[in-house]
Amino acid sequence: MTVVAMSHGEISRFDTLMRVDRGELRVEDAAALLGLKRRQIFRLLERLRTEGASGVVSRQRGRPSNWRHSDAFRERILSLVREHYADFGPTLAREYLAERHAISIGCETLRQLMIEAGIWQDRAARRSRPYQPRHRRDCRGELIQIDGSDHEWFEDRGPRCTLLVYIDDATSELMHLKMVESESTFSYMEATREYIERHGKPVAFYSDKHTVFRNPKATAKGDGMTHFGRALDALNIEIICANSPDAPGRHLLNRRTQ
Repeated sequence: MTVVAMSHGEISRFDTLMRVDRGELRVEDAAALLGLKRRQIFRLLERLRTEGASGVVSRQRGRPSNWRHSDAFRERILSLVREHYADFGPTLAREYLAERHAISIGCETLRQLMIEAGIWQDRAARRSRPYQPRHRRDCRGELIQIDGSDHEWFEDRGPRCTLLVYIDDATSELMHLKMVESESTFSYMEATREYIERHGKPVAFYSDKHTVFRNPKATAKGDGMTHFGRALDALNIEIICANSPDAPGRHLLNRRTQ
């Protein structure tokens, strides 16, 4: 299975081109819908037939924009802002750059430069992010939270190790515990096999974004799945990765405080 990341516009383009390829839509109508020329439609159709869905993805993705300022120009602006206008907002800093240094730059461009350099935070970053509580599942065994905790569990009586924990989401019941050397793919596969042999298959596992569960470097050319994810996919078990790192451990913490 291959995962192709697309924007909303690329999804719409893919759907339109597929309709043309199936004979459901004329080339002229597709060109009008997408705002392209006939030759561009034929070029995209050829890429779609030879490369599949990835052929519709923009070739500019991952490449610097043609309108990008040079690195020297960007560094000069950031040096001036750090030296003279570090406590200014982007709008005011832009005005001073134009008046005192004869430098013309777009306000949003300067804002992004300052954010990337850590000089300025946008409004969303300055606000604390409230998290909507996730409701528990209704049935025991439906969703199982899995997590690992690296700790000196045996103090000086044994080597440092990791405790793998499997917790039922509906009841907060500790379903399975296993001590392993490290939080690795092999360790999770072995512990999951033991869990399934004892309790059966769950509908889904709920985890953090550890590299065992989620590939942080997934690209359009790869399927975006880890070895553990492929094993679960073969068993028809879904893997859900939490948006916040501490989310899977919340029920475990609640158990400890009860």
